[in-house]
Amino acid sequence: MYEDIKGQIERGELAAGDQVPSVLGLQEIYGIATATGQKVHRALRTDGLIRTEPGMGSFVVEPPPSLE
Repeated sequence: MYEDIKGQIERGELAAGDQVPSVLGLQEIYGIATATGQKVHRALRTDGLIRTEPGMGSFVVEPPPSLE
């Protein structure tokens, strides 16, 4: 899931400011446990790909970092 979302950001399918699926959304899309979805969000935040705004959701950072 992490690689899938990272790839979407790299390909421009998710642009700066776009909302990424919530933990619940990841559960529905990928059929995963809550803890797994939380780990994916944590990894995306740690790598500087997304930011989370409490009560609003998680969004691709502006501008997205250069990905190699």
